[in-house]
Amino acid sequence: MNSFPVLKTGAVAQYPAGRTLTYSTQVLRFVDGSEQRFGDYAAPLHQWTIQVSALDEAEMHALQEFFREMAGRAGNFAFTDPWDGTVYPSCSLAADTMTETFLAETQGATVLTVRENRS
Repeated sequence: MNSFPVLKTGAVAQYPAGRTLTYSTQVLRFVDGSEQRFGDYAAPLHQWTIQVSALDEAEMHALQEFFREMAGRAGNFAFTDPWDGTVYPSCSLAADTMTETFLAETQGATVLTVRENRS
């Protein structure tokens, strides 16, 4: 199983980073106007926005190779939540493109969005 690459510091993200929880609720409306609600998921789905900058060539290359191996959204990998250290075994990237910025030899930057998959 592939895992999201870590930086030289041992972290998977730099700040600012973002984390989103998604809930799914179904609402049934009855003829009398009353409603019944229930959740579709047993637990919320997670999504992380990973912003990294000031990366050297090796770190940037590792992220580029990981993106290629995953074929964008098609791949499946394990991701460690930077906030609480929980490992989510089934995640994928949210986009099929990766934009990199190079300002200097040790100034690479990119933004990736990781989504938790529901089995």
